[in-house]
This record gives sequence, C-alpha cells and structure tokens, in this order.
Amino acid sequence: MKFATYTYQNRSRIGAIVDDRIYTTASTDSMLYMIRRGMTPSRTYEYMSLADVKLEAPLRPGKVICIGRNYAEHAKETGSDVPTAPIIFAKFPSSIIGSGDAITWNESITTQVDWEGELAVIIGKKARNVKEEDAFNHIFGYTIANDVSARDLQIRQDSQWTRGKSLDTFCPLGPWVVTRDEIPDPHKLSVKTKVNKKVMQDGNTKDFIFNIPFLISYCSRMFTLEPGDLILTGTPSGVGEGMKPPTYLKDGDTVNITVEGIGELTNPCKILE
Repeated sequence: MKFATYTYQNRSRIGAIVDDRIYTTASTDSMLYMIRRGMTPSRTYEYMSLADVKLEAPLRPGKVICIGRNYAEHAKETGSDVPTAPIIFAKFPSSIIGSGDAITWNESITTQVDWEGELAVIIGKKARNVKEEDAFNHIFGYTIANDVSARDLQIRQDSQWTRGKSLDTFCPLGPWVVTRDEIPDPHKLSVKTKVNKKVMQDGNTKDFIFNIPFLISYCSRMFTLEPGDLILTGTPSGVGEGMKPPTYLKDGDTVNITVEGIGELTNPCKILE
C-alpha cells in the first residue's frame, strides 16, 4: 500500500493512496509512531481527492542515514575513487520537508546548491548485527528523497559534510511511503531527476555499488537501526557539481524526482533575503 501524511482542514492524519484518492485510516497517530508500533493501519471508506489535501513529509525519522558515492558513475563525475566500503554520513531530521514545499537558502550562507535524487529505505524493525539474508525483514517500505547539498560548504569550506547537507529544507521527502510488499525488487528501479523539466539524472538502482541488504547489514553492525530510521541509498550521476561548468539551483527553479514504483517528489526553489 501507499501511505501518506496529509493535512486537511488544519488536521494532519495518515491516509492510504489509491489512484487519485486518499482514504482516511483508522489511525490518528503519526507515521513514525505507527511504524514503531509495528502497525499497518486499515483504511476506511471515507476518501478525498488528492488535489484537495496538502501532502506533508511522510514521516519525521529519528535518524537520516546517507550513503555517499553508491553509484560508480557518480563517484567518477566527482573525481573520486569507487569506494570499497560504504561512505556513511547523516542529515539532521530538521532538514526534512514534504513534496511541494520550497527548498530555501540564504546566499550569505551558500550559493552552490545542488540536487541528488535518491531511493530512501524506511526501517520497520529494530536492527542490530543483522545478516544480509535477513535484511529485507527489517524494511517497512520506501520513499523518495532529495539529498540537497551546499557544495561550497560541503567541499570547499568544511572538512566534513554535516553542515552542507543539513541546512533547513535540504531533505525533501515524499510524496508518500510505499510498503515493502509493493516493490518486490528495489534493485530494478529507475531514478530520474529533472530541473525545470530538463533531465539531469537518469539512473537505475541496479547500478548500486552496495545493495540494500548489504547496507542494512553493514550499518547495523556500526549502530542500531530503529523503526522509522531512513537510509538514503545514494544518487546516480548527473549532479550539478559534476557538470562542466558546474551548475547549481537558482531562485525559481523546480526539482522533480521520480522513482519507479513510488511516484514523484516535486519542490520549488527560493532564495531567502
């Protein structure tokens, strides 16, 4: 099923997506609470048009775990070696916004804002020292993420990536969550990013260097994965930093990220004064 967090008449709830409708569910709790309780809410017969509700970020996770350079071509375009082990970093959960919300930044802080379309894995069951063959049992579902990055902060000013990856609004997420059973093989999914309708990234998760079971197993050996935690699985080639000359987001741009089997995440861009 597809579950979304939505607001209607100033009230936020979880809904089940069916075509262009959103059905209310019996649960009045948040998506994170539902996942942590091991619950899958049942839908009611009451529904609204998707056009009549405001989709929010589907959940607010405890951790946003990111994997760097998990596509060989992306590593190449950044002038980096293909990693021999996963590169792990984090984004602050406060950077999360929903589909339709604006990616914003102040030019006194950054002028080199870049896109990174990614498949995001949502942990459904506590994981510590998990074997690869058991990893899928710990997944609740999947969603789309944009690992927005301030390249001047990430690459040219700081010696690590936290600040450049965690500015407010720098983790668009959504538009909803697709449960694990809806995507039998997450390693055969198209990942495409457009900026102002122009295709910038056109990759496929079959090109992962480290697949999802390996990532879950590897991460769970380093730290406990809690229900609701996110793993952003890496971005394919086609980021602005890798272009010649480098290209960055501008005020008024729109970023669309589609992942096969999930949907489309759309965010406008706005420079703050």
